Amino acid sequence: MVNPTMPTDPVNPPYAETPSLVRLVAAEAWDHVWPWSSHGFQRQRAVQAASMALALAATVVWVLAAMGQLEAGALIGWWFGWSVFEVVVRLGSKPYVKDGPWWGRRYRVANTMDMVCYVGFKNLLIGAALFLALKSLGFLVVQG
Repeated sequence: MVNPTMPTDPVNPPYAETPSLVRLVAAEAWDHVWPWSSHGFQRQRAVQAASMALALAATVVWVLAAMGQLEAGALIGWWFGWSVFEVVVRLGSKPYVKDGPWWGRRYRVANTMDMVCYVGFKNLLIGAALFLALKSLGFLVVQG
């Protein structure tokens, strides 16, 4: 049974049809870390510009954490804030998610909950990896 609230229209990002596996993997990796697109800038210039400024600020926060100048709670708060804003950015720039297994090449138009789940899980994995790396290197102070 098809859920009428769930978009099922297929959509293909520009790299979806490439025959090269190396190009596909590189494009997928870029797609995960770069939420902006040229058509997104055309449609939502103010939101896209604000998101770039916020992304720069989030990067500075990670650098401050790596230098030992920021506590874990502040880092987690910033990362959560960026994740919320990234949902808005991606819905305007890259409004699609994978449909099916992660190794597949089938995509569909994302609704808001799809994008919240995608960005939340992706940023949880990225944030956890960075957090654990900084902690294991002794750069991040966790008070408890």
